[in-house]
Amino acid sequence: MIIARDKVAEFCQVLRDGGQKVVFTNGCFDILHAGHVRYLNKARSFGDCLVLGLNTDSSVSRIKGPSRPINSQLDRAEVVGALKSVDYVVFFDEPTAEALIRQVRPDVYVKGGDYTLDTLPEGQIVLGYGGKVELVQLVEGRSTTNVIARIKGEKQ
Repeated sequence: MIIARDKVAEFCQVLRDGGQKVVFTNGCFDILHAGHVRYLNKARSFGDCLVLGLNTDSSVSRIKGPSRPINSQLDRAEVVGALKSVDYVVFFDEPTAEALIRQVRPDVYVKGGDYTLDTLPEGQIVLGYGGKVELVQLVEGRSTTNVIARIKGEKQ
């Protein structure tokens, strides 16, 4: 289910008031692959519901380059939202998820193991209000960039 950005703070507070432990992660999730699925399953295991912050098409282009995203934000939201691990999706357009983190105020923030607390400004926000940060090991060789390279026949 897609949650409107202007409603996400109130929505997540209702979840917490109902006793749910809210987990949050974010990313582009352009071409869904096994690494994404394993990562999202692990993220969901840290709480009762997973809210996924999904980069808008324009933010993906700014981060990944003009040829991305491959799939539109609505298509990406539908695909990740169909996974049993993802309960809610909310779009964000900023370079980082800091403002969205301040709205969601998750109990647990999850990111890939390619980050550290030093390179993750959102993590400091979560720790600042008493939340927890989990860094999840990524699946070796599984990335959208690798998938695109294989399609193009490029060496990896």
